[in-house]
Amino acid sequence: MAAQEDVFKKIISHCKEYGFVFPSSDIYDGLGAVYDYGQNGVELKNNIKQYWWQYMVLLHENIVGIDSAIFMHPTIWKASGHVDAFNDPLIDNRDSKKRYRADVLIEDQMAKYDEKIDKEVAKGRKRFGDSFDEEQFRATNPRCLENAQKRDALHQRFQDAMNAEGSIDLEELKQIILDEEIVCPISGTRNWTDVRQFNLMFKTEIGAAAEGASTIYLRPETAQGIFVNYLNVQKTGRMKLPFGIAQIGKAFRNEIVARQFIFRMREFEQMEMQFFVKPGTELDWFQTWKERRMAWHQALGFGSENYRFHDHDKLAHYANAATDVEFHMPFGFKEVEGIHSRTNFDLSQHAKFSGKKIEYFDPETNEHYTPYVIETSIGVDRMFLSVICHAYEEQQLEGGDTRTVLHLPAALAPIKLAVFPLTKKDGLPEKAREIVDELKFHFNCIYEEKDQIGKRYRRQDAIGTPYCVTVDHDTLQDGCVTLRDRDTMQQQRVKIEDLRSLIEDKVSIPSLLKGLK
Repeated sequence: MAAQEDVFKKIISHCKEYGFVFPSSDIYDGLGAVYDYGQNGVELKNNIKQYWWQYMVLLHENIVGIDSAIFMHPTIWKASGHVDAFNDPLIDNRDSKKRYRADVLIEDQMAKYDEKIDKEVAKGRKRFGDSFDEEQFRATNPRCLENAQKRDALHQRFQDAMNAEGSIDLEELKQIILDEEIVCPISGTRNWTDVRQFNLMFKTEIGAAAEGASTIYLRPETAQGIFVNYLNVQKTGRMKLPFGIAQIGKAFRNEIVARQFIFRMREFEQMEMQFFVKPGTELDWFQTWKERRMAWHQALGFGSENYRFHDHDKLAHYANAATDVEFHMPFGFKEVEGIHSRTNFDLSQHAKFSGKKIEYFDPETNEHYTPYVIETSIGVDRMFLSVICHAYEEQQLEGGDTRTVLHLPAALAPIKLAVFPLTKKDGLPEKAREIVDELKFHFNCIYEEKDQIGKRYRRQDAIGTPYCVTVDHDTLQDGCVTLRDRDTMQQQRVKIEDLRSLIEDKVSIPSLLKGLK
């Protein structure tokens, strides 16, 4: 685990060094859990958003997009339940003065039991070699069984506390932490306060004069902007069920326990799609969207073993099914996307609080009803982090040399092609610029002449540029350049006029989407 933590630290510093992610307000020593995306980060982020948007809106005739405001009428958050129930269970360690989410401490403890089991399995594999039967070993090894039993008992107890009558059983959460002898990672002590609830919404005021100002909130999610526009979109677009509304936008949560770089931030971006369906069909659609979303993730080629579904132990009061798509980060399997069957809770609540009728007239059955909703909600920043973590490699090369390379999917890479003149004279820079000027209309290209060629290659490897082209003295005679592939480092001579056809399809988002047919 320590080795993985070291890798994660290297990834964080790589993100800063190569213009992907900077601490916000860096010259003022930063602002906790807030980050800025640099020149390469914003390109990668925009490509991720494009990949999602085009998948949702271009490939589905019955999904349209909107962009709703961050400021919304305060009653919306009353209707949605956020004013009364948008809380985290928090616990403080008196010695370190650090605050933690009680549920996260317990989930980390469950993961420790899994790690112990995995260590036993690894020992068994080493001992028995080719004849090793992992399934049988897990089912019969005393240490594996003991740890599995402890994990399952903890899991059941945690589930019962999170789903207690009325609300979360805060006393039981504290008791679990004490019984499991969970220590503060900073102080190493078990000197814990009671667990208490903390509302995560940021408040501000709207209005010119202080005495006449109303309290409003920065939205903690983008979904409500879709729900309150359901009627507008359905009527103006003459939409028939089932149909979806997609949105990408900022959301804000006053996270006390913000951690793991851009994984949990106070200002973050979401890509959400709410899919409106006929009541009674929602669980079939829930299954369909689970499959579609997993296929979208796996089309990036990161390996199916790095993804899993995690069904929720605690269902929100409005949901009748919920699962997360988890990705294998350096700090374990973590949620990047949630898929929820939200029933008709949101539309019914807004109808009740606004006094407006929010229904759908079904021309086939001649009846009015409130649609049910399947939600897919993915964090742009978490998706960005999963892409970077999977792409990062410190590679040993022949001859003892090393290179740091980002194996980004070509369609997501910030820069698709870097063009280098071999020297800064003899007309080579002019020829290289000519190539950039021709291709920049089709994909993101850069020109670079500083340093020797080897160093230029390494710099592009570190930011994940899939292709580099070198213009040399022969180019001026034969019209050919050297095209280098980032992952294989293989080089080939190609004609300048063939560059676009060789590269364009491989670096385009449609090339990713075509793999989803």
